[in-house]
Amino acid sequence: MTDVAKAAGVSQSTVSMVLNNATGARLSADTRARVLQEAMALGYRLPHRDPSVIAVQAKQQAVIGYLVDEISTSPHPVVSLDGARDAAWEQGYVLQVAVTRNNAEQENATITALLSQPGLLGVVYSTIFTRQVEVPEALLTRPLVLLNCHDDQRRLPAVLPSEVAGGHAATEHLIAQGHTRIAFINGEPWMEAAQDRLKGYRRALATADLPFEPQLVREGDWMSGSGYEHTLALMALPRPPSAIFCANDLMALGALEALKHLGLRVPAQVSVIGYDDQEISRHTHPPLTTLVLPNEEMGRTAVELLLSLAAGERPPRAVTKIGGPVVVRESVGPRADETRA
Repeated sequence: MTDVAKAAGVSQSTVSMVLNNATGARLSADTRARVLQEAMALGYRLPHRDPSVIAVQAKQQAVIGYLVDEISTSPHPVVSLDGARDAAWEQGYVLQVAVTRNNAEQENATITALLSQPGLLGVVYSTIFTRQVEVPEALLTRPLVLLNCHDDQRRLPAVLPSEVAGGHAATEHLIAQGHTRIAFINGEPWMEAAQDRLKGYRRALATADLPFEPQLVREGDWMSGSGYEHTLALMALPRPPSAIFCANDLMALGALEALKHLGLRVPAQVSVIGYDDQEISRHTHPPLTTLVLPNEEMGRTAVELLLSLAAGERPPRAVTKIGGPVVVRESVGPRADETRA
């Protein structure tokens, strides 16, 4: 109170009456506003009992912090950031972004700087790929939403892609076209996205009463080269697949190149579906059918959830999962033998 009194140019007793919302005090509206303004500027957490306090806090809370470990090596975190920025701006907040590059010292310094801002509403803590994180304890003192990551018990509010549902939807789309031998070229198996997309693939097969054939599943590295090599190997099987589901669009690009190299027509002889809906999927030959990874919607949802938390609302569940639709283009068609019939 002494600090506030000095900054506002009033007595300590005046500060006490304002901060305690003393109803009998004959203080002008300007004096009350000045005291509240200086209190907020100094980082005091004021009770939400007086409308004037709420108004000052709302005016001061103009920043949402956005921490991300990496942003330059993949298009996905950039799109999530765009969604978060737009959602924040629509509600009158500025998104303040910091890239920590998995540097603990830099992350701690960034968090300290963010938390020192009296206008900070809360923080979105994001990662480039879906994984478990150990949340810095300092962030637990403010409204916090995890984006594309989760804590070990999945108790903190988090927004994640619905990868199992995505793998299921992509496989189901191929099954709907009559395909019964569907190969799956996955990403690196230690990644949660790869694990969950494989679960979705297997669930779709089981739902359609199709057998799971381990020889049709290959582990790639998310790059086009592995899609190319695995497709050559799959098409050399005694009973090659009639469709290939690649766990991302880059591997699907490699699959298309391999099929072209083998002289096989897509989709007349072999269908190919990708995942992510990256820009390149619109420009392949033929254009690639794929499934949307809803990065933009995830970013928007994270900010909207943060605003709800700051308003005192609790989410119905700790983890919010966002799914994406299949984008139908020209690389998937009916099973080849049906086409000939």
